[in-house]
Amino acid sequence: QVHLVESGGGAVQAGQSLRLSCAVSEYSDSSYSMGWFRQVPGRGRDGVAAIDSDGTAYYADSVKGRFTISKDSAKNTLYLQMDSLKPEDTAMYYCATGRYIASKLDTYEYNAWGQGTQVTVSS
Repeated sequence: QVHLVESGGGAVQAGQSLRLSCAVSEYSDSSYSMGWFRQVPGRGRDGVAAIDSDGTAYYADSVKGRFTISKDSAKNTLYLQMDSLKPEDTAMYYCATGRYIASKLDTYEYNAWGQGTQVTVSS
């Protein structure tokens, strides 16, 4: 069972940046994709960004141009660089991984999840 641990969340003001990290316990082969999702209380979990093993990245429209997903395969670590943060980015952020994922920003194809890290953006 793969384990994922997020870190890097915190409280910032609008316009500032944060970088989230997700440490993965096992090496992922070319069939795996990894993603970042976020959830606010009372709502479902939404896809933010995803990345394939070849580095192809996918973004939700709401974060395009502000967030950047990347990975360091040597360190088994996934990152999410979040710039120009807005109050509406406030959420619990989760990383996830899964194999042969077709819909990169949909939750249902991912089968391993971290516990989440809170991001709070004040105006």
